[in-house]
Amino acid sequence: MSAHTKRDLLDEADRLRSEGRPEEARERLLALTAQYPDDAEVACRTAWIHDVLGLESEAVPYYERALAHPELASEDRHGVLLGLGSTYRILGRYGQAVETLRRGVEEFPDDGSLRAFLAMALYNTDEHHEAMRLLLELTAATSQDPRVQQYRRAIEHYAKDLDETV
Repeated sequence: MSAHTKRDLLDEADRLRSEGRPEEARERLLALTAQYPDDAEVACRTAWIHDVLGLESEAVPYYERALAHPELASEDRHGVLLGLGSTYRILGRYGQAVETLRRGVEEFPDDGSLRAFLAMALYNTDEHHEAMRLLLELTAATSQDPRVQQYRRAIEHYAKDLDETV
């Protein structure tokens, strides 16, 4: 492997994944992980390929390893927080999902995907009011539907307290 740089090997794994050969990409990434056990980018890619293959429980330690690195690039950090939070949720680890996704929303407050996944995890922890509030606010802020935009102020107002009556 020493004849190839880490970048070459990561690019090769990406190519294999994009060509519909995720098992081969996984093999390359596991070999890379053995060679670069403390590399955040390698840990990210290895986590993602496990998720692609439906191996969520095997993805978790790679996500956690990547997140522990302070030098993790912002875009990768976003993907790791979303991927780990979503993976925790799929595995039924709802408390960890909420905690991870809340961290993601704090770090990336303008990202709607993190808020949507947080709403799902909140639903799983019976925090239905907060889940609905997040989804309604997200809908009001991002929907291109002219009718939604027509009622945007009302949707945002009621999202704060769905139990409000007159």
